[in-house]
Amino acid sequence: LSCTMMSAQARGVSSAARVSARVARPSSSARRFSSSRSSPATRASSNTTLPIDLRGKKAFIAGIADDQGYGWAIAKSLAQAGCEIILGTWVPALNIFETSLRRGKFDESRKLSDGSLMEFAAIYPMDAVYDTPEDVPADVAENKRYVAYPGFTVSECADKVKADFGTVDIVVHSLANGPEVAKPLLETSRGGYLAAVSASSYSMVSMAQRFTPIMNPGGSIISLTYLAAERVVPGYGGGMSSAKAALEADTRVLAWEAGQKYGVRVNTISAGPLGSRAAKAIGFIGTMIDYSEQNAPAPKGLTASEVGDVACFLSSPLASACTGLTMYVDNGLNCMAVAPSVGLKALQPEA
Repeated sequence: LSCTMMSAQARGVSSAARVSARVARPSSSARRFSSSRSSPATRASSNTTLPIDLRGKKAFIAGIADDQGYGWAIAKSLAQAGCEIILGTWVPALNIFETSLRRGKFDESRKLSDGSLMEFAAIYPMDAVYDTPEDVPADVAENKRYVAYPGFTVSECADKVKADFGTVDIVVHSLANGPEVAKPLLETSRGGYLAAVSASSYSMVSMAQRFTPIMNPGGSIISLTYLAAERVVPGYGGGMSSAKAALEADTRVLAWEAGQKYGVRVNTISAGPLGSRAAKAIGFIGTMIDYSEQNAPAPKGLTASEVGDVACFLSSPLASACTGLTMYVDNGLNCMAVAPSVGLKALQPEA
């Protein structure tokens, strides 16, 4: 539930910091999702498999601060498909993230199917609650962590990406924050409520405003939402359920507007609970995961890679007719009205 981004000047590499731990790019065949699956040689040679091939595409992903969340999984799936990955990282988390990356702490998580490591073409600082430099309060602008990474607003980040890469094809909004998420809505302050909406939903609108002009036609914007947008999840408070509902409504409106003006598709993924470092701020994420595993139609754990793969599909030409969607990736929990662990016993006829 954190927004994550980084500054270039501190590394002295134009306006973007280049990841120092580089590896040779994998061969094109290793970067494809298609595989022979022990198919006959004749079938393999005829190339009848259906690949997700994103070679030559560029993705900007906002919200990665470690290797545990859905944002990282989306980046890895896109990289596996051959996409070039550009990150925007929350300023307070940037130094730790880059240091961990440089020291190899994420190397195991960076491994692709051929054993090579996922690369990041650039990492920019970005704090998505600030649209322009004029929006930054004096205390934030003077904070030493922000002083070290100037140019962190959404508009400045988009300008840097344009200057360094020209255009992008995919934009991923993988960030949220609710300072009062542990409070019931009845106890949430106006400030806490508006902060949740600002960081978790309007930030996606702001990114769409600034990035769609530099996106190629046929591009894709993806965000992450949660079932609490439309169902009651006790304990998911502080205005976060309202923020996710706004995010889903904005997805539909932006799908129309961005599609008509720029030829860009906009979708959101309603992902099931994941025990990431950021999600632990909710306080009962373990209970949510257990409940989902026990009561979802597909009785299994949900992995981050499953969400990443769906995001990869939505970013590909295979999903060219998919826009304005809330795509559920939660083992089917969204379709349940009564929890089997409770409801079925009550519904069974007496002997």
